[in-house]
Amino acid sequence: MRTAVRYCESEAGRVAYSTVGSGPVLLMDPGWVTHLRAQLQVGFFAAFLDGLAQRFTVVRFDKPRCGLSDHDGLGSGFDGQVSAVLAVADAVRARRFSLFGASQGGQVAIAVAARHPDRVEALVLYGTCGNGADLAPSAVREALLGLVSGHWGLGSRVLTDIFVPDAAPEAVDSFARLQRASASAEVARDLLELYYATDVSDLLPLIQARTAVLHREGDAATAFSLGRRVAAAIPGAVLVPLAGTAHLFYFGDWEAILRAVVDFVLPAEAASAHLTPREVQVARLVAAGLTNHAIAAELGIAARTVDTHVGNIRGKLEARSRAQVAAWITEHDNTSGSAPRR
Repeated sequence: MRTAVRYCESEAGRVAYSTVGSGPVLLMDPGWVTHLRAQLQVGFFAAFLDGLAQRFTVVRFDKPRCGLSDHDGLGSGFDGQVSAVLAVADAVRARRFSLFGASQGGQVAIAVAARHPDRVEALVLYGTCGNGADLAPSAVREALLGLVSGHWGLGSRVLTDIFVPDAAPEAVDSFARLQRASASAEVARDLLELYYATDVSDLLPLIQARTAVLHREGDAATAFSLGRRVAAAIPGAVLVPLAGTAHLFYFGDWEAILRAVVDFVLPAEAASAHLTPREVQVARLVAAGLTNHAIAAELGIAARTVDTHVGNIRGKLEARSRAQVAAWITEHDNTSGSAPRR
């Protein structure tokens, strides 16, 4: 999967981000340390991302001081991470968007949704907690912080064993390499310490967005009880228990997590129309004013195939004209916070 990287300014410095797919905007924070390109080589991350991209415009970004984002400065702490999410959303011109936050990224997503209810359409939290101090006893947290800063190579492997127990040796190696590619020992320690020190419990009752909390019942890194506690504190939140022990969503039965995200976030308008990802793509090109022959050239498919797609779209939408197709896709994109794309 090719990754075109762009940059935007935030209070925490320049942030690297990338987009893939088409549809309503879904911002994704996969957790503690990140690297836009290296992450695609680990576990089933690329397959998970591709599955989301069939339904959404997926926007990923590297946390301040991580991956391809600027490494200068202190990243403004937790509030800097929150500002990075909003800066990226503004950069892709998403007035409203959905959020997928995993692990430490779940805390960031909680803060964004609670502090900016006008921006967040739907919220999906995976494997996260309200208070980072609940993740492990103080002595264990201090030992892990010391190991990360004192011997990042060994520290990355120990954390991998915690995040993905029972993983094959090659999987352990690939995730350990990802951690080291994403951040220096100093930054990794700082961000892990920040996770342990952050408590967003008071923000949970303030969340107004539709919320689903996904959590694997055997997660050794973040106990299932912590996810249950998060779900209980958010008004109207849905708790989705999942089988498995891997803390990382792109290991183990990742397809179950993908289905849960899509089923929960997918806007009612798109679901009721039952348009396939290709039909949505064709409808956007119709809205852009392209003829069927031009659409065929744009997508590299036969004109006859486009004719079939347009006929199916009009039938599903009960649209009598191309103008009505254009009106539907424009309203759909505006409602979801995205704009028609070619």
